[in-house]
Amino acid sequence: MPMYLGKVLNAGFIVLAGFWFNYSYADPIILQSTTSTQNSGLLDDILPKFQLESGYEVRVVAVGTGQALSNARNGDGDVLLVHSKTAEETFVKEGWGIERFDVMYNDFVIVGPSEDPANIKGFKEAPAALNQIAASYSLFISRGDDSGTHRAERRLWEETKVDILAASGSWYLEVGAGMGATLNAASKLGAYALTDRATWLSFKNKVGMVVFVEGDSRLFNQYGVVAVNPKRHRNINVVGAETFVKWLTGPAG
Repeated sequence: MPMYLGKVLNAGFIVLAGFWFNYSYADPIILQSTTSTQNSGLLDDILPKFQLESGYEVRVVAVGTGQALSNARNGDGDVLLVHSKTAEETFVKEGWGIERFDVMYNDFVIVGPSEDPANIKGFKEAPAALNQIAASYSLFISRGDDSGTHRAERRLWEETKVDILAASGSWYLEVGAGMGATLNAASKLGAYALTDRATWLSFKNKVGMVVFVEGDSRLFNQYGVVAVNPKRHRNINVVGAETFVKWLTGPAG
């Protein structure tokens, strides 16, 4: 048996010659999250740090918030990191989640072609800009995937006089895809879109696209973390999920 000069610590770590080594073989954590946390590069940055400190590997399922919540209800996840606060609170109230915690926020922006065919430059309120886009029959690309961003978009349209169901397939197009694919479609077609700022900042295909509407309080975008309730599904990695929640909402996170 090989010998070493070190100290065994909790959570599956040893200190050897002044260095930390992770030797944990804990069950991985299934994280149901959104395409924005993936596309922005956030998860690529924080998850290796969490694994190093905790010993838990995190396997990410990046989908829309609605799909993430549905997956968790089906027992296909240990913890949620999503951004539809009302839906998350309902998830907990119905007993699917243990407790919800605010984690972080960014905001939504309305982007579109620099030529600005709808002439929305200078608009401060998102619903007014959407009304103008509709009135000019300018192309608008919607995610159409029941994600947190799609739900936020629908709330904004509800404040307008526009019937987007009637407009679907004409100037209002639904792609049923994530934020990156939606922005790519908007860029290719010269269309407007609602996007979260974090994804927009990391988006590479910005040629000819600019931000037109930002700063409206309606565009605030809160994210939350929720551990799935093990009383609903026996396969939940309870300790792993709670470790992730505590880390993410603590000083390190």
